[in-house]
This record gives sequence, structure tokens and C-alpha cells, in this order.
Amino acid sequence: MSYSQKLLACAGALRTVLPHPERQGRVLAAIEKTEHDTRLDPPLQGMQRAVHALPLSEEDRDLLHGHWLGHPLHPALVQIPLGTWFSAALLDLIPGKRRHYAPALLIATGLGAAVPAAVTGWIDWAELRKPQMRVGLVHALANTVAISFYVSSLGARLRGRALRGRLLGYAGLTAVSVGGVLGGHLAYRQASSVNHAEDISVRTEPGWHSLGATADLPVGKAVRRAVGDMPVVVVRESGGAVHVLADRCSHMAGPLSQGEIVDGCVRCPWHGSVFRLTDGRNVAGPATSPQPVFETRQSEGQVEARLA
Repeated sequence: MSYSQKLLACAGALRTVLPHPERQGRVLAAIEKTEHDTRLDPPLQGMQRAVHALPLSEEDRDLLHGHWLGHPLHPALVQIPLGTWFSAALLDLIPGKRRHYAPALLIATGLGAAVPAAVTGWIDWAELRKPQMRVGLVHALANTVAISFYVSSLGARLRGRALRGRLLGYAGLTAVSVGGVLGGHLAYRQASSVNHAEDISVRTEPGWHSLGATADLPVGKAVRRAVGDMPVVVVRESGGAVHVLADRCSHMAGPLSQGEIVDGCVRCPWHGSVFRLTDGRNVAGPATSPQPVFETRQSEGQVEARLA
């Protein structure tokens, strides 16, 4: 069999495993229906308040958001329980009575790792928009069901009920897979916790652009201007320096031009992310990515800016 024939055979095998396009459409429609289901809103609000009320400092929340890492911490942490639970499922397929201890150890490891993964997920979830929070809530429920199955599976294995432990383990793997699908939709379809300012560099026209007269810029207040077609936030200091950042917050695209200027920083009005005006560095808040910064120059009473 030639290499191309092998590729065609693999593609045919994949077609038999992957869902039919019509079924894919029904799955997506069901998830999108969840996005708009306002019946989920009452518990959302109470749970969001509960997460915000946790006795955590701003530094603690930044740590859990992944501020130090440069991207959300939650996706990295979920790899451990997913990996251990999937490995346990594979080991359960291997015959032999002596092998049931290894899956039990993997399941227990996954349960331990699920705790910090869940905590970081809830901290991120509390700063999302309503449609994202609705899907995120169902995502969390699916994972909670998975954890309950795995706890029961571990208990059954420790009592010597191997077959029951395996069945409960596969039930847990099914539930966590559903949670993974919802998490993928949340991240890639709804763009939660991604850098919403990442495309600024490719969408901004090169060269210097006029922002108008310096005298028209109020001192110490954020105003909205445009560099070409790109909205920016402009702040003029009392000493005459002018700072320009991309207006769309990297966290959830909030309008920084409507934010508050405090201690040389701008605070996003939506979720409180704080960015330094001089270099765009995210110094606090749920944002894990810095804000694109623009160079400025002044000549004959006019201000110009270009992407740094």
C-alpha cells in the first residue's frame, strides 16, 4: 500500500469515528442554546457574588488568574486530572488482577489535582460575560459530576470491587469529556480569557497618525481617539506628556477610555484590570496580557501616535 493510500485509509477511518456534520450541528446548537438560556442567570449571580466574597487579596486573585504566567493558569492545571484519568482508563483495559492499583493511584492523583484546577476556573469564571458564564456553569457541573464518579470509583476499587470501579471510572471519563467540549467552546468559540488585544499589531496601520491638538486633551482624564481605524485611549499628564494605549482591554475588550486614571495607570471599567500608561504593563486585575502601547510625539501643538 502506497503512502497516499495509507493516508486515504486513515481519513476513512476518522470519518467513521467522528460525528456526522448534522450531529455536529445539533451539538453546537445545544451549546449555543445554553449561552442564551436566561434561566441560568439567578444562580449565576449568587455564585458570582460568592466567588467575589472569597477571602482573597488582589495579589492572590492575580496569582490564580495566571497574571505571573502571562496567560490563564486554569488551562494548564486541568491537564493533570485529564491526563491521569485518561491513563487510568487505558490501564483498566489491560487484563490482570495486579494492575488495579495503578489506575486507583492515577484516579487519586487526578482528584487531588482537580482542586486547584477548579479554584482557578471559578476565579476566572466570575469575571466573564453572561453568555460565557452560562456555558461555564454547565462546564463546571459536568466536571463536578465527573469528580463524583471518580470518587465513587476510587472507593469501589479500595473495597476490592474492581468491575464497579472500572465502570464508574468510564462514567467519570464520559462526564469530564463533556466538560472538556464545553470548555473548548468557552475558550475558542466564545473567546473567554484570551488576549482580546492580540491582533492590534496586525490591524494598526503603520506610520504616524494625528490625534488632534494637544490643547483638546484634558489633563489627567482618559479620552478616546483613533489611530487610523484603531480606537485608542489617550491620557495627557500635567507635565505635558501624552500616553496612548489600545482602547480595547486585553481581558474582555472593555473600553479603557471610560476607565479611571489612578497613579499613572488606567483601570478598566468592566472588570478592574489595571494597566500602566507608560508601557501598557498589566499591573493588577484579571487581565493576564499587557496592553499594546503607542509612541507619541508633539509638534506645533499637535499630537501624533504610532504603534510602538
